[in-house]
Amino acid sequence: MVLSVVIKCFILNDFYKMVEDKLLTIKEVAEILRVSERSVNRYIEAGRLRASRIGQWRIKQSDLEKFLKENSNIKKIRKNN
Repeated sequence: MVLSVVIKCFILNDFYKMVEDKLLTIKEVAEILRVSERSVNRYIEAGRLRASRIGQWRIKQSDLEKFLKENSNIKKIRKNN
């Protein structure tokens, strides 16, 4: 009984995360990045930007944010070990 409640909570939590994460079209991503739609397609084809094909390519907002962080020209501070 308790296990089934815990499993349901995990499933609902994943569902709510998915709902909160907006799906963007290639056109919307191109406008945000101020590049052509072809450039966005190239990022997807190269595996640099994650996308799902749902009728047409859709990019999760969190994946776009990750793409921007990974491709930033700001130098990352390294920890001295």
